[in-house]
Amino acid sequence: MDEMFETVVENIKTLLRDKNWAKLKIILEDMNEQDIAELFMELEERELTLIYRLLPKELAAEVFVNMEPEYQEALIRAFSDSELREVLDELYVDDAVDMIEEMPATLVKRILNHTDPEMRKSINEILRYPEDSAGSIMTTEYVDLKRNMTVSDAFTRIRRTGSDKETIYTCYVTDSKRKLKGVVTAKELLLSDENNLIRDIMETNLISVTTMEDKEVVADLFQKYDFLALPVVDTESRLVGIITVDDAIDVLQEETTEDIEKMAAITPTDKPYLKMGVTETWKKRFPWLLLLMVSATFTGKIIQHFQNALQTYVILTSFIPMLMDTGGNCGGQASVTIIRGLSLGDIEFGDIFKVIWKEFRVAILCGITLAVANFFKMMIVDRVGIVVAAIVCGTLVMTIIIAKFIGCTLPILAKALHLDPAVMASPFITTIVDALSLLVYFNIAKLTLNI
Repeated sequence: MDEMFETVVENIKTLLRDKNWAKLKIILEDMNEQDIAELFMELEERELTLIYRLLPKELAAEVFVNMEPEYQEALIRAFSDSELREVLDELYVDDAVDMIEEMPATLVKRILNHTDPEMRKSINEILRYPEDSAGSIMTTEYVDLKRNMTVSDAFTRIRRTGSDKETIYTCYVTDSKRKLKGVVTAKELLLSDENNLIRDIMETNLISVTTMEDKEVVADLFQKYDFLALPVVDTESRLVGIITVDDAIDVLQEETTEDIEKMAAITPTDKPYLKMGVTETWKKRFPWLLLLMVSATFTGKIIQHFQNALQTYVILTSFIPMLMDTGGNCGGQASVTIIRGLSLGDIEFGDIFKVIWKEFRVAILCGITLAVANFFKMMIVDRVGIVVAAIVCGTLVMTIIIAKFIGCTLPILAKALHLDPAVMASPFITTIVDALSLLVYFNIAKLTLNI
């Protein structure tokens, strides 16, 4: 697919150089809007503007929505007022809001000046909601029906208003005060007699969210119930908008990316890696690295405290990296598993003792298996005494138990304290486990070897 896309890009660039506008337009009209948006990333700004103006109006709007913000900004700066108005007229409200949130203030003012009053009002309403709320990702463009309508009346309304709506598959039934009463799908309408009343075929067992609900919770509902759209209501149960599945997928992708970055000890960002400058990347990483470096000072202090013991049995030093790495790996395995379970709703705070008991048994099995393998390795390869091998292997078992315990409990406790469990991931847990494993190691050695 990549080779095919590169071939298309080269072909289009050739047609651009030859100014073969007719053939270029035919090729573009046969392409998917997402592919055209990706194509624009390969072009210079002047070429981008030329090609965009060749697109039919509806396709142009769909391409515009799929473009990266910087390319949208370049086009807006190049648009005449009439061109900008044409694009905005074709955008859905939620797409217009997403675009505005990425634009500089000067362009936002120009964009709002060229939207019609109704759309401007909807945009301003959505922009008032907190960034992480359901209200911030909803659209106000939905099909609403009344309970006393017939199926025939419903189809008439859908035909009359549906062209401006984001989805017509799911229709929402409201009363005179806009309170949500039911939902009916296009499939149910098509399979019903045209004289049937909407109130007789609508689904009244509704799942909805409020405007202030966390958007991550909304995305989880889509995942759990396989919704195509979800109604959003205000505090008085009045329907104010809907969230569609494409927006839920965007939220899931954003949240997953954010969790991965936090688990790697990086401050989350919404910019793609290649779009971030070196300085910006440095700012996202160095605070966490500094914190982890300072916290690792405790490890150094522990080694200094047992310096005399290490001088007596220098061989003990050579096994420190293995113990610390194994502990960090075990803690990381447990924490990642628990963090994922928390994010999917499979694990709750009430499950903490079940989790601890399970991880303890896993730790015992892993510890014994690794300790036996390590014992034979130390005796055959390292050729150390049985006492030293026993100390190292005993410490290994204890380290794994401690690491599993910390790795499974910290994310759950973080969740209970309304913190992001992803913060309690490998780098943070590894630092704690390193210090504890050294304390266990040196104290066992001190007691066993009388040093």
